[in-house]
Amino acid sequence: MAPTPGGNGRTRVHVVSDVHGNARDLARAGDGADALVCLGDLVLFLDYADHSRGIFPDLFGVENADRIVELRTARRFEEARELGARLWSGVGTDRAAAIEEAVRKQYAEMFAVMPTPTYATYGNVDIPMLWPEYAGPGTTVLDGERVEIAGRTFGFVGGGLRTPMRTPYEISDEEYAAKIEAVGEVDVLCTHIPPEVPELVYDTVARRFERGSRALLDAIRRTRPRYSLFGHVHQPLTPRMRIGTTECVNVGHFAGTGRPWALEW
Repeated sequence: MAPTPGGNGRTRVHVVSDVHGNARDLARAGDGADALVCLGDLVLFLDYADHSRGIFPDLFGVENADRIVELRTARRFEEARELGARLWSGVGTDRAAAIEEAVRKQYAEMFAVMPTPTYATYGNVDIPMLWPEYAGPGTTVLDGERVEIAGRTFGFVGGGLRTPMRTPYEISDEEYAAKIEAVGEVDVLCTHIPPEVPELVYDTVARRFERGSRALLDAIRRTRPRYSLFGHVHQPLTPRMRIGTTECVNVGHFAGTGRPWALEW
């Protein structure tokens, strides 16, 4: 059920993205708000700021995590994949099963602390098929769908576009565009990845352009939502800009900041 305005007649929604294992701050992210919106990437495979954190160093150690971050940052993706293949070949276990077990532990922790109500969509490192097992009755999962929150329509599109990184929930441009089309005209357009604008997709620390969506950019120009909210780029060149009448906001790398972005009306 969509929340009704608070006692002062106004509604406050907190928005987070790129949680990456930060359950401690996620547990407080809804404090003082009527609802929480989560734009995905709950899973922490590898923390690029602290290479000792995540599924990868847990399995293969910090030294190998240092090396794979070095290769990926240099965009030497083929070498990074070869290193990963060598490491997995020495584990003597099923790769998919090992990853799923680790992801399940993180999901159990993340979903357990989400406040009611939470509206969530997937990030590119998430595994959608596991979410129904962990999302409680207070969490509504949406992808290519809309919901009304206190008189405003929110549209949600999860996942990312295909890249050399080959993260778990990357889809084709055509499939992504179809989900954007299915959402249609909304007041607040919530996605994991940003629209394809250079200033919004460039990560100043990783020193690379992440993939943004041209279909999302076209939809913003065509339907003119009040807000376009997204994450994915952890240290964007420009965290906020206007496209026509739409305020486009990177709601932040929640794993690093621990602070939700607030929308009030």
